[in-house]
Amino acid sequence: METLVYMVRHAQSDKSTGTESSRGLSEQGRIDSRKVTARLREEGLAALYSSPYARAADTLAGLAEELGQDIYLVDDLRETHFNGENRIMTNKELDPILDAMFDDPDYAPPGGESLNACRRRAVGALKEIISRHPGESVAIGTHGLVMTLMISEYAPEYGTEFLFASTTPDIYALRFADEALNGVERLSL
Repeated sequence: METLVYMVRHAQSDKSTGTESSRGLSEQGRIDSRKVTARLREEGLAALYSSPYARAADTLAGLAEELGQDIYLVDDLRETHFNGENRIMTNKELDPILDAMFDDPDYAPPGGESLNACRRRAVGALKEIISRHPGESVAIGTHGLVMTLMISEYAPEYGTEFLFASTTPDIYALRFADEALNGVERLSL
């Protein structure tokens, strides 16, 4: 029995207002989220899950409305904690932290979490979702790094190159038989 998981990397977000967890979509992100809705509306989705961060849930909001479904927010699908302040970080601040984290997956920046800690919680959430929906299709609104960590748990070739090649938004269809990954396919928008 195959379970199909659509990993949806959030659409472009607005880094000029809010906090890391509250920042929503940019105008382009709102336009692109409609493409996500159009691409997934006919996939027979049994459930929609998301990171509690606004940009991830907002990317699925139109789809949820169209399907008449709720979005189940799962805290363990949240973005990696890069600092303890919930503040938006610039790429200039974030890039050296990511380099250190990828050099040592157990390294946690001050107030943050390591890649290995993030992987454990996100993969645990993914396994729980799969176990709730055997033989069904679900969508998960997530973040680039978290998506990469979840996929690479099953397919190690999905690493930093994959992360930096993914776009906002992006959709990957993962086919699972029980908890074994049988395939990954990037969907066009």
